[in-house]
Amino acid sequence: MNSLALHAPRYVLGDLLLTRVRGADVLLVTGGAALIGLSAQIAVPVPGSPVPVTGQTLAVLLCAAALGPWRGSAASLVYVVAGLAGVPWFAAGGSGLTGATFGYLLGMIAAAAVVGALARRGAGRTAWRTILAMLLGNLIIYAVGVSWLAVSLHLTAATALRAGLVPFLLGDALKVLIAAGVLPAAWHLTRSSWPGRRR
Repeated sequence: MNSLALHAPRYVLGDLLLTRVRGADVLLVTGGAALIGLSAQIAVPVPGSPVPVTGQTLAVLLCAAALGPWRGSAASLVYVVAGLAGVPWFAAGGSGLTGATFGYLLGMIAAAAVVGALARRGAGRTAWRTILAMLLGNLIIYAVGVSWLAVSLHLTAATALRAGLVPFLLGDALKVLIAAGVLPAAWHLTRSSWPGRRR
């Protein structure tokens, strides 16, 4: 295998629909945004933190890995824009742009672009690759989200980390493990009908 093959872009799961369904890009992006919105409704308040535990980050990162960088980030962007426009699907009735948790929404868009790009390079096809991609995606979400939280609420770095990161580490570890099972299983199920499946 030459060096060019190692760096050649690959298919993502969402590409399978492109030759089979008209308007697949629009369907994938809007469907991804809807999935993120629905997952945000699974919200558990965390005492002492304005940030609830939700299924949102799992949906964002799964969509990114399945749809690729531009469709995955577009799904997250559509979710955010629709929420700002009045669709009531931000977690725990969050207020969007004016809220202390808006940084997490921005972080999700950035994380989706990165995880989607990694998916184009083969992340998501095995459990270990999926785990690494999901960990990086979560790190990006936290970096932007906790920074916004600290600035918007005038918190010290240590306080922001205690409120906006520490309570969610266990739940996010579980989400990473779920993704590590779901994505490789999806690849296994679609492999027989995948164009260029040996890539």
